[in-house]
Amino acid sequence: MSEPRWVPWARRFVLGFLALFTLIPLYAMVSSSLKPLGDVQGKWEWFPTTLTIQPFFDIWETIPLAEYFVNSLVISGSAAILSVVIAIFAAYALSRFRFRGKNFFKMTVLSTQMFPGILFLLPLFLIFVNIGNTTGIVLYGSRLGLIVTYLTFSLPFAIWMLAGYIDSIPKELDEAAMVDGTGPLGALIRVVIPAAMPGIVAVGIYSFMTAWGEVLFASVMTDSGTRTLAVGLQEYSTQVQVYWNQVMAASLIVSVPVVAGFLLLQRYLVAGLTAGAVK
Repeated sequence: MSEPRWVPWARRFVLGFLALFTLIPLYAMVSSSLKPLGDVQGKWEWFPTTLTIQPFFDIWETIPLAEYFVNSLVISGSAAILSVVIAIFAAYALSRFRFRGKNFFKMTVLSTQMFPGILFLLPLFLIFVNIGNTTGIVLYGSRLGLIVTYLTFSLPFAIWMLAGYIDSIPKELDEAAMVDGTGPLGALIRVVIPAAMPGIVAVGIYSFMTAWGEVLFASVMTDSGTRTLAVGLQEYSTQVQVYWNQVMAASLIVSVPVVAGFLLLQRYLVAGLTAGAVK
């Protein structure tokens, strides 16, 4: 049965509207980053009369952007790697073994996604401060503390998603590997991980993106030495001036790692997100 003639046009209209809804703010960001500060603060012009790349150089001088960039890269990368490593073992156990409390554990992991993040802000703050006072391990105001914080959000989703993905991998592959003389750990490393690579990549990208753009916990759990990019961008606004052109230029620089990673690993991300859902 063929679809009515108006359906393709309606589809084009909706997609075109959504494209404009996305591209217009992006164009405003790019054009503002290439304007002098006076032009940005003045009357808005769609086509800049004066173009300059000076804001892309000034962003590194106005605030310690390079330090914030390193902090974000270390924290986000560490959180993503730890999430992937821990989730692989947890998901493999949930998918391949039977043990008491398995269903309860799975439901507990899933239920953590029901609560808003701000609900955990004060408890985590108090826990980190008490751990520091008791053991001397500095978590509040450190990179380690923020990494642990981001693990509390990304790890449950990573475990649940990888468990569903590994379920879609035939158990006969594990059994064949064990017949050849390897154990469960060897089967995981040699067979399951290569087969589950799209799901692993998807989990890694999700964990990285979650940590990279997070603002609430980064604004509370960090200090001047461990501040991340998402929080550091606020420093372009002072009591006497807002450097809008530098804000836009810095925002473009901040988005480069996420956009580049998404474009490079897009096929793995799509495969990882759809395989478990179909299962």
